[in-house]
Amino acid sequence: MISSTMTNKIYEQALDLPADDRMVLIDKLLHSANLPTQIEIDKLWAKEVERRGKDIETGKAKLIPGEEVFRKIRTRFGK
Repeated sequence: MISSTMTNKIYEQALDLPADDRMVLIDKLLHSANLPTQIEIDKLWAKEVERRGKDIETGKAKLIPGEEVFRKIRTRFGK
């Protein structure tokens, strides 16, 4: 396991890299973390939007007027 000291040393060295090289390094580090890509995130959001739209159309989702939502927020948080 890499120590905090080693991590800080690597960080400091990375700051000395030209901006383009830092961006490549950032991209590689993010990719290595197996995080979802923006394309994957966009697809998941599109799927969620479709699901929510169907829930509204079928009556499964209960819509609450914005005025009521904000009134509840003001009541709850005292503003």
